[in-house]
Amino acid sequence: MTRVDLTLDPELVVEILTTFLRDQVTKKGYADVVLGLSGGVDSALGAALCARTLGAGHVTGLAMPAEQSDPQSLADARLVAESLGIKLVLEPIGDIVETIFAGERDVDQVRIGNAAARVRMIRLFDYSQKHHALVIGTSNKTEILLGYGTWYGDLASSINPIGDLYKTQVWHLAAHLGLPERIIDKPASADLWPGQTDEAELGLKYADVDRLLYLMVDRDYSFADLVEAGFAPDYVRAVFDRVMASQFKRSLPTIAKVGMRTVGIDFHMTRDWGK
Repeated sequence: MTRVDLTLDPELVVEILTTFLRDQVTKKGYADVVLGLSGGVDSALGAALCARTLGAGHVTGLAMPAEQSDPQSLADARLVAESLGIKLVLEPIGDIVETIFAGERDVDQVRIGNAAARVRMIRLFDYSQKHHALVIGTSNKTEILLGYGTWYGDLASSINPIGDLYKTQVWHLAAHLGLPERIIDKPASADLWPGQTDEAELGLKYADVDRLLYLMVDRDYSFADLVEAGFAPDYVRAVFDRVMASQFKRSLPTIAKVGMRTVGIDFHMTRDWGK
């Protein structure tokens, strides 16, 4: 098996990410930010980076438990907020999700989870509008590549400081920044239903799939290269198919081309265009 080292220089990465946050928040005309604080390591790392960059007084975490959420998740969100000195706002979403499915029977867990994720993003962007606070995304690179997230739900944000960090790198950076051990050590979970964990739902171990994704994406290994590196062909194919199938989640909706230049196809306006 080819050895894959995903270790990063933590001080350099922190410098890159805090510079990114400072530049992007300022360019977009904001001083404050808001993010969903779930009690998990991804949102905890995002909050820690924002607090380090902007100051704790400019960061708000929204805790948005659903009816099926583990009560411990809220306790963990409070632990993160207290450890960073940031503001925590409690916005339960259970009643809203229940209203969406009122009158329906036998609604499956995936539909409920997707609805909860999208309601949470409505809460975040409404808070953004009310308090002029930029919405920070907390999806990591592993989730983004595998499509493990809800389109226009937890995958939506204004900017995302951790989206180029694999899950194992998120854990390493969180430890470097001194986040509570409980947050780092607990099983990763989207908290979509009782007992749900990322690895069980994905059917993949982060430590293994991160190594494969790094070679597949960052190093541009071919299928044959990945098999030669020691990964089982069926495993490579399953991950590759998942990455391909979720491409739509990493793109704007496809627009039918009629005019000379079409948004997202041959017109890509940058923020400084026309200046």
